[in-house]
Amino acid sequence: MNEHSSRSHAIFEINLEKRVRSKTNKLKYKSFKAKINLVDLAGSEDISKSGAQGDRLREACKINTDLFHLHRVIEALVNKSPFIPFRDSNLTKML
Repeated sequence: MNEHSSRSHAIFEINLEKRVRSKTNKLKYKSFKAKINLVDLAGSEDISKSGAQGDRLREACKINTDLFHLHRVIEALVNKSPFIPFRDSNLTKML
């Protein structure tokens, strides 16, 4: 954790659409759509090794908490649990 490291999550949604003109009727189009979701998660920080204090310490704690909640959601999905705890953090709600 230093002044050059990223300490944030980013979520991008890219919508693509391709239109192909009909060979028989030049006024008609066939449309193909795709949606791509890209997620860049901040890495967990070993707070004891980083020596973080103040704002950086609070940021690291929030990142670690978000990643812990994401782990719980993924674990519940893998285990086919009847309850998925996605509402436990803003990150898992957004994903």
